[in-house]
Amino acid sequence: MSKAKNDVIDLMLKHQSIRKFTQQPIPQELIEQLIQAGQAASSSSFVQVTTVIQVSQPERREKLQTASGNQAYVGSCPLFLVFCADLKRNQQICTTLGVDMPTGFTEQALIASIDTAIMAQNVLLAAESVGLGGVYIGGLRNQPELVSETLNLPDQVVPLFGMCLGYAAQDPGLKPRLPTKVVLHQEQYQPLDQAELKQYDQLLSAYYTERTGGKLNTTFSQHIEKTLNKEARPHLLNYLQQRGLMTR
Repeated sequence: MSKAKNDVIDLMLKHQSIRKFTQQPIPQELIEQLIQAGQAASSSSFVQVTTVIQVSQPERREKLQTASGNQAYVGSCPLFLVFCADLKRNQQICTTLGVDMPTGFTEQALIASIDTAIMAQNVLLAAESVGLGGVYIGGLRNQPELVSETLNLPDQVVPLFGMCLGYAAQDPGLKPRLPTKVVLHQEQYQPLDQAELKQYDQLLSAYYTERTGGKLNTTFSQHIEKTLNKEARPHLLNYLQQRGLMTR
């Protein structure tokens, strides 16, 4: 059966992470439209627990670039946004009503993190629909204390990731994803299809070989072994608990 043409799906399938941008500015009116598109995303129990911080001041950008592991595009992109899980706002609402809101529940942190990620994906998709490109910056979690200090974040507010946005000055090519058969299971969880994985390993290796001019030919299996064979940001649990999240 032939696939029906759908402009939204076509746009989503063309997604690339963009790390080089022109210096063309993004109008503030458009930025606010993108945030509104993000706010239209689903929100668990409609608690709306995300705050987005637009950072333009060069000194702050420099600190965030340092926190991210010195990813240069954090400092140079036309628009940098920091997406925060924000439980403080609703706590303040409850205080205004004379009610003490319980804090520290793991489920609250999960909801805030999930809802923030959903909102951010809406923002990025909206940005791509008007000709912008972007990339997520999870590296802010390398030094969350520095990010919190730089952005004056109170307890109950934590930075989850940043987002660089701008008009693309590169075309890195589409990075192939895992086969749909590996990701979409029917009725019950299915064991990994090793034949599908082998084909994907070859496909991704070819992509890296072409993209790097032969300097890299990593397979997906090799990438996973390298990435997951080390503890990732072990400082985060202590940081989150110090900020009042995931204490119970």
